[in-house]
Amino acid sequence: MAQGARLRQNVGVKNKLSTTLKSWLPILQSNVFEMEETINEYAKENPFISLQSSIVQDFSSKLKKPYPNAPLKSSISDKIESLSIYEKSLYEVLTDQILPPLFPTQISVRIALDIIDNINEEGYFDGDIHECAQQLSISPEEYEKIRQRFAYLDPRGVGAKDVRESFLFQLEEYTQISDAVYTLCIQIINNLSNHKSYSTQEGYYEAMKVIRGFKNPPALAFSQQEAFIIPDILVIEEDGQIQVSLNDAYYPSVIIEDLKVKTSEQYLKNKLKEARDLIDALDMRKQTIQKIGLMIVEYQYDFFKGGEIKPMRLKDIADEFGHAPSTISRAISNKYLECSRGILPIKSFFTTAIEGDISNASIKDYIFELIKGENQKKPLSDLKILELIEERFQLKMVRRTITKYRKQLNIGSSSERKKTYEMRVG
Repeated sequence: MAQGARLRQNVGVKNKLSTTLKSWLPILQSNVFEMEETINEYAKENPFISLQSSIVQDFSSKLKKPYPNAPLKSSISDKIESLSIYEKSLYEVLTDQILPPLFPTQISVRIALDIIDNINEEGYFDGDIHECAQQLSISPEEYEKIRQRFAYLDPRGVGAKDVRESFLFQLEEYTQISDAVYTLCIQIINNLSNHKSYSTQEGYYEAMKVIRGFKNPPALAFSQQEAFIIPDILVIEEDGQIQVSLNDAYYPSVIIEDLKVKTSEQYLKNKLKEARDLIDALDMRKQTIQKIGLMIVEYQYDFFKGGEIKPMRLKDIADEFGHAPSTISRAISNKYLECSRGILPIKSFFTTAIEGDISNASIKDYIFELIKGENQKKPLSDLKILELIEERFQLKMVRRTITKYRKQLNIGSSSERKKTYEMRVG
């Protein structure tokens, strides 16, 4: 095929993709569980649409393991039970709360939804406020003003940048304590590693009882749930070849009913067109997710062979589809990829380069593992972590970068961790 013909074909696909997904964007954004509920909302209002569930029907026959040695998280009966008592995800719970009076205007809702997109699975905000504000064409101060309102959302503490701020958010819920204890709680939270220095003050033990009741991380209740995850993308290696397939066995079947009615009425014409657009939107969703999977494997080929995750920008994929990075970010949010190394959030493949092929995700993973296995009586200092990283990755960094990554992981300093270890013992 000539280059010009390929270009015209790609433009045509992009235009169709853009038009369809703009009309049915919720279908792209939904994960497998949510998608059926989303489509069902359309089916209720459209006499031409008949929805057939693929999750409920013959559930056991569709539950396949891409890897023979990959154990299922729970039994089939447990999974069926989990479907019947389906609990909302953290992101659904937060989105349901983006309402007046906390978020009374359209721009406040847009900012709040963007904040949710930048909240990690532990419930902490890990985005860059200046970059997020720039993408929304607003000031960082306006963005931060909306983020502070998350102190009044459930689960309490969500949307905070770190443990200290999360505890301050959670403190807002305690309206029954005295002003003196409330003030003391703030002082202790801001100097948590030296909390014992406040032990002589009246109300210390009451304040510590309140603080010890805080959740860390704030979304702890969601991470503790044995959620049944259905990955959207399967990456399987057979005979040395990596194959990417869409896990569409759980997609609901949408059937256009033959109503045997005259379609001369404009209402019925519109509904029939909506039904056909819906099927197109499902096809476009499949194409989009499949292409994202192919691009991830292309960029991260070494990872699927046992290597590290390499730097990969969300913008690279966004440019392929002709969408803004924020649109693709929402498209991959709360979606997963399964490979021989486990089930991973698709978002985890998008990292920032530090040097060459080394990503900040690799550095953060290494920091996490170091601290996880450290001597609790003598926690590692940031300087010692820096030395170990420079030796492990053969690169030069500065200590403040290690401090920054440690804070992004919501891990306290060596002295703070030592105090935390001592509190656990006590």
